[in-house]
Amino acid sequence: MPLLEMKTGTITRKGQISIPKRIRDIEDFKEGEKIAILAYDDRIELRSMKQIDERMHTAFASEKVLAKDWNTKEEDEAWKNL
Repeated sequence: MPLLEMKTGTITRKGQISIPKRIRDIEDFKEGEKIAILAYDDRIELRSMKQIDERMHTAFASEKVLAKDWNTKEEDEAWKNL
């Protein structure tokens, strides 16, 4: 994938950054849209959730969200001997 644009940004005290408008336009990021943040050894990527394979969506789920399905008597019974 070729580099389309390079811009700089500043990280705030709260760890927030602004994505420059030109980059948002290139990637078609919309206000309020959820994005995926992927961390590698040598880079961080921001991707639209539309680009993320559905099989990876659980990687973004919080423990609290997953606990709704996993913290049940049935699950405890199924895993008790492992």
